[in-house]
Amino acid sequence: MRTYIFAAISSLALAACGMQGQDNEAEAETVASADTGQDYGYETYSNDNLADTMASDDERFLSEGKTENRGEGARSTDIPDSEDRPVMQAQVVLDRAGFGPGVIDGRMGISTENALRGFQEANDLDTTGELDEATKSALSEWKRIPATRVVTIPASWSEDEYTDIPESTAKQAKLDRMGYKSLDERLAERFHTTVEVLKQLNPDGKPAGMAKATRTPGPDNTPTSSATGTSSSIFRAGQQIRVPNIGGDRIEPGSIDDTSWQQTLASLGVGSDQPEADRIVVSKAGKTLKAYKGDTLIALFTVSSGSSEFPLPIGGWDIVGEAYNPPFAYDPKVLQGDDTAQGEEYTLPPGPNGPVGVVWIDLSKEHYGIHGTPDPETIGRAQSHGCVRLTNWDAARLAGMVSQSTQVIFES
Repeated sequence: MRTYIFAAISSLALAACGMQGQDNEAEAETVASADTGQDYGYETYSNDNLADTMASDDERFLSEGKTENRGEGARSTDIPDSEDRPVMQAQVVLDRAGFGPGVIDGRMGISTENALRGFQEANDLDTTGELDEATKSALSEWKRIPATRVVTIPASWSEDEYTDIPESTAKQAKLDRMGYKSLDERLAERFHTTVEVLKQLNPDGKPAGMAKATRTPGPDNTPTSSATGTSSSIFRAGQQIRVPNIGGDRIEPGSIDDTSWQQTLASLGVGSDQPEADRIVVSKAGKTLKAYKGDTLIALFTVSSGSSEFPLPIGGWDIVGEAYNPPFAYDPKVLQGDDTAQGEEYTLPPGPNGPVGVVWIDLSKEHYGIHGTPDPETIGRAQSHGCVRLTNWDAARLAGMVSQSTQVIFES
């Protein structure tokens, strides 16, 4: 298991990566685990899995063909999905296997094609990027994992703050956190998808496949504003909904020393047990980041990297350290690549919707790093200001794979 590392980067010179968009979220309320009474900042799934209560239970499902209901966030197999979702099923399996399909939406796209190529390369298959018969056969090991599952949104989510933030950088700098603007957005990131996909999986606010006469538990589905914020949500705490069946979210007790980072991993559905990578290779042309252990490809993620103004620095680099939930140094001189540029400098607060998302992997090339994003749908499509940008969940997963001994190679 890779031990998470942290370098005390006192002045994060992250501005070269540019501004990607921000939102606001209050600090998570500390909620005691029902099993231990210990405070983790959220309701934990169980005493031996500190993921949140919406965690997957794949080991039990694969061994018994079903899941066991456990507490408020229990999944239910008594509500079968209303349709087969073969592409989404492949996406959730690829995500588990370390070949990130980006946003899980049940559609083929650049990130899913890249994930398939990575899986095919790792399994000595023709790298077609298609869900062909040979690939389906290799994926059949996981065929009992369904495309979706039903969860209950934790009650504590209704007590958190979801607030739109001002466009002004000066006003943004006064915020405590750059978090989610709605419960919907938070839920979508938790399950590596979009709000639109969640709507499709829950027509009329009910899990697809649920009988019309059956009411979802908890509050109704009327959009409301939180007591402390301004943003409305379609989904509500306590509501039972269908979500993409992402897995690999187990957090082993004692594995994460930083409580805030543990909360972040839980909120992203990312587990603590990640494979060790001794080399990562970023391809500008392929829009991929490949992680290797020796000559074995162990993970692949689609990325955005470089721009005409701030091109990807081709060559080999070292990892200096990692910063979890980092602030952002807004410096016009660095942003514009011009020492004569005018404008105020600001430090923007951390959060999943901050300019560099939830993690900054600092490189030996000044102002450059590998980081998350507030806009997961743009990965592989929009450019990054020189740095390497991933979805927040992929960036968090990568952070668990690398160390200061991991070699970083940027290729054209």
